[in-house]
Amino acid sequence: QSLVSSSKWLQRYGLKRNKLSLSQILSQVGFQHRKDYVTTLGKPVASRYADGLFPQYKRAQDGSVYNLTAKKELILHFVDCLIGAIELYKQRMEWLTSESRQIFGVIQEQCIVIVLDFGTAAPTEFDLCRDALSMVLVEQVIQISRVNLIRAAQDLMKWQQKCTPVSERTVKSAVRWLWKLEHMTAVSHSSSAEALLEAMADEAVSS
Repeated sequence: QSLVSSSKWLQRYGLKRNKLSLSQILSQVGFQHRKDYVTTLGKPVASRYADGLFPQYKRAQDGSVYNLTAKKELILHFVDCLIGAIELYKQRMEWLTSESRQIFGVIQEQCIVIVLDFGTAAPTEFDLCRDALSMVLVEQVIQISRVNLIRAAQDLMKWQQKCTPVSERTVKSAVRWLWKLEHMTAVSHSSSAEALLEAMADEAVSS
């Protein structure tokens, strides 16, 4: 579940290698209908020998015309490949929009600080926020290298002084710290900026 780069993901499932873009498919099932410059006429002229011999496909992007020469078996092969690719994309989208990724996206960096600003959330909303944060810690933070938590408040609160190596033990510790936080009815207007500055002060942090 650490497929965080689209290009790496495409390579991982061989979609680039299998040549499934429109241009790549067209080059395998036919040939482009060419124009060449005829000196005597003084203008480009398209060949006519293929007219009526092959089904033709015109690309909307650039107007180029391809003469399709592939047999039905090859076309059906590409249909199967494309259906398989579509299914992989569906699985990828389901994964990207599930659980903590639906709220936080996919964490790609290896050393992060999560700044907690609960604002004036009501007690029930405060608990929902902590549920979501617990989820991201258990599902995603467990897969990276280092992490820290900082709460924006009148008196800034830090889980650790610096980013800490991630392990099952440290993730459990972070979750316990999160649920020991008290609900606050008001915060300083500058507390969020102060928490962000404190997070950025750790030179090891990438996000």
